[in-house]
Amino acid sequence: QVQPVESGGGSVQTGSSLKLSCAASERTFSVGVMAWFRSAPGKEREFVSAISATAGTTYADSVRGRFTISRDNAENTVYLQMNSLKPEDTAVYYCAGFLQYGGNVVNFEHYKFRGQGTQVTVSS
Repeated sequence: QVQPVESGGGSVQTGSSLKLSCAASERTFSVGVMAWFRSAPGKEREFVSAISATAGTTYADSVRGRFTISRDNAENTVYLQMNSLKPEDTAVYYCAGFLQYGGNVVNFEHYKFRGQGTQVTVSS
């Protein structure tokens, strides 16, 4: 299995928390950057967060301070802890790995391996 596999999505109320997981192959994980993106109905897919091999992190302004990305190198897994969820966080969340050489961290298409997504629904 080469494609990352996301899990942990669900339906929650405003203010709740969820933790997403992304299990990747060793090949995907070892290259370095792992990232999360999301796609909401009627909107373009957007960058959420990324983490480098040395655990450097970056976040979209819309989630900074509420979401935390982390990685477990022993388990080839990346996590997205989502706190203080809002209805506007409702989306399908995708994991991506193996950023291509010269690629842009915030561009989903620049990752070689991309998951199928997990649905997160936040109701008011």
